[in-house]
Amino acid sequence: MSAPAAPVRNAFIDHLRVLMTVLVILHHAAIVYGGSGGWYWREEPNASNRLLILFNAVNQSWFMGFFFLLAGYFTPGPYDRKGPGRFLADRFLRLGVPLLVYFLFGSTFTIALARTGSGHPLWAGWWRMIAIREFEPGPLWFAEALLLFALAYAAWRRWIATGQPSWPDVPGPRALLIAALGVGGVSFAVRFVVPVGKNVVWLQLGYFPAYVLLFAAGCWSAKARVLERVTLAQARPWAILSAVMFVALPVVMITNGGVGGFDGGWHFNAFFYALWDPLIAWGIILTLLWSFRTYLPGTGPLPAFLSRHAFAAYIVHPPVLVGLSLLARGVTLPPLLKFGAVGGAACAGAFAVAGLLLLLPGVKKIL
Repeated sequence: MSAPAAPVRNAFIDHLRVLMTVLVILHHAAIVYGGSGGWYWREEPNASNRLLILFNAVNQSWFMGFFFLLAGYFTPGPYDRKGPGRFLADRFLRLGVPLLVYFLFGSTFTIALARTGSGHPLWAGWWRMIAIREFEPGPLWFAEALLLFALAYAAWRRWIATGQPSWPDVPGPRALLIAALGVGGVSFAVRFVVPVGKNVVWLQLGYFPAYVLLFAAGCWSAKARVLERVTLAQARPWAILSAVMFVALPVVMITNGGVGGFDGGWHFNAFFYALWDPLIAWGIILTLLWSFRTYLPGTGPLPAFLSRHAFAAYIVHPPVLVGLSLLARGVTLPPLLKFGAVGGAACAGAFAVAGLLLLLPGVKKIL
């Protein structure tokens, strides 16, 4: 059996990881200032700014799914080189340890920090959060999900698959359209039971049909290095469709073109949103893969630093963002300007803290 190609870290893929990490931070900053979603602290009412709602919706449609696609892409190689035991041990070290630390200490600290906005003390509040076991993974739900996917992949390779299947090339338009419609249909069905915004063991299962498919697609793309061979001709029609979908959502929102909520149920809006997610996501993902490979193929000191510290910045950004947004609450600015200023500062702050964190002994072995 021929092993999948070794997971060489191409610079353009690392640039994409940095972009997505920055967007995660900005996504949460948007919630603070009127976007939609859950976060530790907000200054403006939830879903009070339509531009930030659209920003959050577009982000949500693709960026976490893209993370899962890349995670799957770099899964078969390590599994074949290390075997199931070492593969899972490595995953539990690199994902499980950050998840546990954030679950026990990071989330409680961030909650306590957010509550200082209501006059509660920080350190006593942090201890109280630990004492009453108010634990949660926060954004580290991603690490929780990846651990589950790693276990599922190892079980599949051990008991079901005789080897790692692979695609020889980017799937054609028909296959991608069927995949998008399938994901939309399954998501619509799942959201009858678990609507958008509802967590099950800290996971929003309403989005997981796309995550599962994209992780599997990443695994199947690894051997032939498909993600590194996306062409403009393959990306262009999906980019056009993404542009159409980008316009369609605000039109439906503004004109109330459908009935019912977008989060789930037997409603037009719920059905539209379930299909809208993959139909806009595929084009964004393919376009970014082509454009970053074409225009950002190399690296340099700053991109290399950002790439090396992206996961650590992802981990530490919640308290950084909450702290900065609390410091800025007395500044009088329009919400969009405040989002830009605080979001940009939070991005810089998260990567700076990540740089300090990786100076600690032993941390580089994990992160």
